[in-house]
Amino acid sequence: MRCPFCAHEDTQVKDSRPSDDAMAIRRRRHCPACNGRFTTFERTQLRELTVVKKNGGRRPFDRDKLTRSIGIAVRKRPISSDQVEFMVTEIVRQLEGLGEAEIETNYIGQLVMEALAKLDQVAYVRFASVYRDFCETKDFEKFIGQLKTTIHE
Repeated sequence: MRCPFCAHEDTQVKDSRPSDDAMAIRRRRHCPACNGRFTTFERTQLRELTVVKKNGGRRPFDRDKLTRSIGIAVRKRPISSDQVEFMVTEIVRQLEGLGEAEIETNYIGQLVMEALAKLDQVAYVRFASVYRDFCETKDFEKFIGQLKTTIHE
């Protein structure tokens, strides 16, 4: 494994253990060249997923990108990184379980919206504002109005 700090190619595993959800192996690594320490996760990948963008472009699915976008939505909220990791794992599991190699971005966005709605309303609205491309305060008002109606039903 290459060191993310100095790009040295030979790092040493100092500790291995299952992740909290037991769906990955967490490894603490040490770089002998720069003495850097970092963590890696090893996961089972069932199939290569391709994301079909709104403009028709195709890109390989990037778990880290999904984690980052959820991380932006939950920033400064009382949500742990373990909760985000569990959410990402569940979404990836759902995507792999579809049996499809190509998945549209709107489907991934919908899965994230559903997961965030259960976890944190503020993070849900934040993600929705980007996912649904809110341009004005009216867009927020309309969305929150719909959200209030859904909650009271």
